[in-house]
Amino acid sequence: MFDAAVAAADPMRCVPPMLPEPPQGRTLVLGAGKASAAMAQAVEAHWPGPLSGLIITRYGFARPCERIEIVEAAHPVPDQAGADAARRLLDLAGGLGPDDLCLALISGGASSLLTLPADGLTLADKQALNKALLRSGATIHEMNCVRKHLSAIKGGRLAAAVRPARLVSLLISDVAGDDPGVIGSGPTVPDPTTYANALEIVRRYAMDLPAVAMERLEAGADETPKPGDPAFADTEVRMAARPAASLEAAAEAARGMGYNVLTLGDRLEGEARDVAAEHAALAKQIKAGQGPVSAPAAILSGGELTVTMTGSGRGGPNGEYMLAMASALAGEDHIFAMACDTDGIDGSEDNAGAAIAPDTLARAEKAGLDPVKYLENNDSYGFFAGLDDLVMTGPTYTNVNDFRALLVLS
Repeated sequence: MFDAAVAAADPMRCVPPMLPEPPQGRTLVLGAGKASAAMAQAVEAHWPGPLSGLIITRYGFARPCERIEIVEAAHPVPDQAGADAARRLLDLAGGLGPDDLCLALISGGASSLLTLPADGLTLADKQALNKALLRSGATIHEMNCVRKHLSAIKGGRLAAAVRPARLVSLLISDVAGDDPGVIGSGPTVPDPTTYANALEIVRRYAMDLPAVAMERLEAGADETPKPGDPAFADTEVRMAARPAASLEAAAEAARGMGYNVLTLGDRLEGEARDVAAEHAALAKQIKAGQGPVSAPAAILSGGELTVTMTGSGRGGPNGEYMLAMASALAGEDHIFAMACDTDGIDGSEDNAGAAIAPDTLARAEKAGLDPVKYLENNDSYGFFAGLDDLVMTGPTYTNVNDFRALLVLS
């Protein structure tokens, strides 16, 4: 099922049908994200004319390209390589004319990879910002609102640099609702959010930001370009891949294996451990014959869950979800589960996610692993590594958010 979800969002499959007609002038490909290098590879394989460009992707996510330069940088906390590449990318955007086309390839991960600090901020400030955001428990919509207002390239500022050229953005969505303004912090689309919105989010989550970042948010000057701004007069957005399509591909695979499918949607948000408890209760109801579908059943969901970090452990939202799920199921027989990020990276670790079975807690007890203590320390990675239950896929070269599946056998 996971393989089917990933395959549905393969850039080589979903990008070519979205390509525009070549322009009279130059074609420049710019972009960032964990899927962006594979998207660039797909463009090169199907573009009928000359092109050039620059793409920034995560370390380990590069794909071989001949005409488009691929730069690898750090994610989720940016580094100098990403900052230098973002500056070059913005400079390239400013060299286009009215007969030229800029093809922007944006996917999840671009918010960290496309790092160009706003005036007065340094790379160290942006690194501190990202760390604070990741620990806060804020949703991706909220985090990206803050990022846009502390950046020189996000929140539509790249589109402003591209003008007067035509701009076509191809997006692979990793956010609930597929909002182009949230995907990669919306570098090529209007930003309806404000400095006031960003400041409210920072205060609500009690984020500890660098003083210069707080000063910029409080000043509220130099707003991001809004809907109706001339910067977007000749721009177009095309959604190449969506989480909903990947979830449906997984559902088709499940039905083909004889499961009754219950899809909870591709927009789930919330604390990973809380959602896990809800899903565990639902699985128990189905097992007892009191659920909305009968066993054998596959409960599928997408979206992006969050983790409010209070401990010092390792692991992303998928691992935390699975660790909380194991505790909530308490060894319930005939119920299995897996949660993975479709990009192959759970948070900032090297695993896609983790899997559990009815014997997970029994094996953990035998190995001396206390699930409650590991959950308190936000150390799902350590727990599942100790059981050899991490799911390791390596880079998938796409990114349509998290994938979760519970199987209730009859």
